[in-house]
Amino acid sequence: MPPMIKKIELRTLPSAVVAAVLMVGLLISGCSDSGVPSAAAITHSAPARPLPGESVTAAPSISASSSPTAPGPSTSASPAPGKNALPALDRLAGLRSEKVAWSGSGKLRIVPGNRAAPGKGRIYRVRIEVEVGLDIDRAAFARFVMATLNDKRSWTENGRRRFARTDGKADFRVVLASPKTSAAICQPLQTFGKLSCRNGDAAVLTTYRWTKAIPEYKGNHDGYRHYVINHEVGHALGHGHEYCAGKGRIAPVMMQQTKGLKGCKPNPWPHP
Repeated sequence: MPPMIKKIELRTLPSAVVAAVLMVGLLISGCSDSGVPSAAAITHSAPARPLPGESVTAAPSISASSSPTAPGPSTSASPAPGKNALPALDRLAGLRSEKVAWSGSGKLRIVPGNRAAPGKGRIYRVRIEVEVGLDIDRAAFARFVMATLNDKRSWTENGRRRFARTDGKADFRVVLASPKTSAAICQPLQTFGKLSCRNGDAAVLTTYRWTKAIPEYKGNHDGYRHYVINHEVGHALGHGHEYCAGKGRIAPVMMQQTKGLKGCKPNPWPHP
């Protein structure tokens, strides 16, 4: 992969070039849910100061520490002490508020930290990026993503794959951004800020769904978060969309569940 680019800006292109880019993008991009075109510049900042409990290395080397245990798709948790406190599972996913700001700074910042892949199998390096200014616990979000990917129900394929976290060169990125910024990153796919996508090497998650999930996952927002990570990373691994096999059947993780379950039962995992 090319070296990491510290800063990327969206520039205005001739109409003929835009048309060509749109056609190629539609052919190569995967989308779980389908953005509002935006001229907002998307920039990538180098890691900020290390967050508590996280280490940063100058090169994308992997530390020897193990991956955390994946949270399961539990449906309830007791709120933390204090008025209007979020449930514990929301806080473990990095949420600090139930409010969703429609737009952010337009700048992405790498969450610092390196963690070795557990077990055996082909290693995929994953870089976590969060838009600057979001009211998100970035360290908690990164832990949630990696715990999901290394869960035995995810794309580990019985030992065929494993996922290492890096803040350097990566095989793909998992990005959390505001609705407006996520829509801009997902172009030419249309996500309207309410749908997530995979575009190039980025699995792009919108804070709109990260916070609100969908009605079919009512009471299990944690499960929906597992789903949207697995779905978009599934695209990055080369998987296409699948469909409901019949009313009452378990929905495939590569089904566009955000757009409706069509009679299938919600399912966050490739291997439930």
